[in-house]
Amino acid sequence: MTVRQSDHPIDPQFLTRWSPRAFDPAEMTEGQVLSLIEAARWAPSASNHQPARFAWGLRGDAGFAAIHDGLMGFNRVWADKAAALIVLASKTFVDKEDGPAANSWHAFDAGASWMSLALQAQAMGLVAHAMGGFEAETLAPALGLPEGYQIHVVVAVGRQGDVADLPEKLQAREMPSLRRPVAEVAARGRFPA
Repeated sequence: MTVRQSDHPIDPQFLTRWSPRAFDPAEMTEGQVLSLIEAARWAPSASNHQPARFAWGLRGDAGFAAIHDGLMGFNRVWADKAAALIVLASKTFVDKEDGPAANSWHAFDAGASWMSLALQAQAMGLVAHAMGGFEAETLAPALGLPEGYQIHVVVAVGRQGDVADLPEKLQAREMPSLRRPVAEVAARGRFPA
């Protein structure tokens, strides 16, 4: 397995969190999902607009099936084993006295919500895998997404399973990924070349 090491001291939660695709058949409760969403709703938000919105389902229910039907390609193959699927969207506008105005930070805020959800999942002994491989035009009407909202990711959540249960072509990818060195992504007083 890949051993992750930081360039500088950080809390271990950032090195141990990763996005597996192999899920154990163990079920989750509604309360567990709501704890994940509770953590996500406390994420930082520009001007406290709180644009993040969630639709979710537990494996075996109609919500899970509707979300799963909106997945693309190989995501359909492994995500059906997750205990829950959560769709994260955000409100792209803010309500002002003179009418709606664009919220330039909605996607940034949604990203903060995703990270809060992922870290809460890890704290609960669960794993979370965010996917961009979905059909928004399928999910939006199936989940009643209001106009002026944008879907960002579908998150599969559950207990980590056995890599041998994945299709062979996915098994080799089932390990924590590394990150670029700090010196490659940050520089004092300027962006790195």
